[in-house]
Amino acid sequence: MNKKIVKALVFFCTFIMIGFSACAKSDKGKQISVTDETAKPAVNEPAAKTVNPEIEKLNRVLMKMTDRCKAAIPNGNPEEFLADLHKVLDEQKTFRADDLSLYYLIDKKHNVSSDYVPKDLMPVKNNDLWNVSRNDLSLRPEAYAALEELSRGALADGIKLMVSSTYRSYKYQEGLFNRYVAQDGVELAERYSARPGTSQHQLGVAVDFGSITDDWGDTKMGKWVYEHAAEYGWSLSFPKEYEDVTGYMWECWHFRYIGKTACEFQKKWFGNIQQFMLEFIDAWENEN
Repeated sequence: MNKKIVKALVFFCTFIMIGFSACAKSDKGKQISVTDETAKPAVNEPAAKTVNPEIEKLNRVLMKMTDRCKAAIPNGNPEEFLADLHKVLDEQKTFRADDLSLYYLIDKKHNVSSDYVPKDLMPVKNNDLWNVSRNDLSLRPEAYAALEELSRGALADGIKLMVSSTYRSYKYQEGLFNRYVAQDGVELAERYSARPGTSQHQLGVAVDFGSITDDWGDTKMGKWVYEHAAEYGWSLSFPKEYEDVTGYMWECWHFRYIGKTACEFQKKWFGNIQQFMLEFIDAWENEN
């Protein structure tokens, strides 16, 4: 483990023990900064006044996160963190109840069934807002509406987006993955292609933009999307230098719709890494 990660972990543990355990107060009633080496939880207060069940739950969940996730979380007030978390969870309550949550964790360890298809998929065709590379594209309604909003923002700045890949069925992903295995071998294929049932594309909320090549991020379109996507609820799924976290090589073109509130939460508390935030939400919802 390098020195940077060790230093971050020490800082994070201070945050857990002091900030996330008791929110210690000074005599003047202000929260003691967790960077203050003399800061200690108040020991004379009755337990009922100092123990917040949600902070205890937060401690338990955070301790289950990976070391790299812990290192990404900044020093801060646990109650502020929880308030922001509840904004995200409250927004989740507005999602349609007959389909998977927009925060559904899908990766190499979490999958969907071979027969899962998002509800009411909407065709994504060439129109005044965007161009498409194929005629068989579609998105879940929430993602479609968000793509419209994103595209209007881009057009206002003189950029027309190119949509190159969207929803993929289990069968389609199976054929794609098998083709890549035949081409590059299973070890390399698994670094850039999802096995069927583990692709964000099957959720109907992911879009690949532009040329689907590494240089797209340096184009005018790519730079605009990078700068503004989160304003419209779109999050980069596979950032550079996080293959050990996401399971996949950098994909500058792959964005997932999670909503504006979640994008803000991700940026503020999880180093702007989607995988960290989705893993946390999944762990939180499964913690008793």
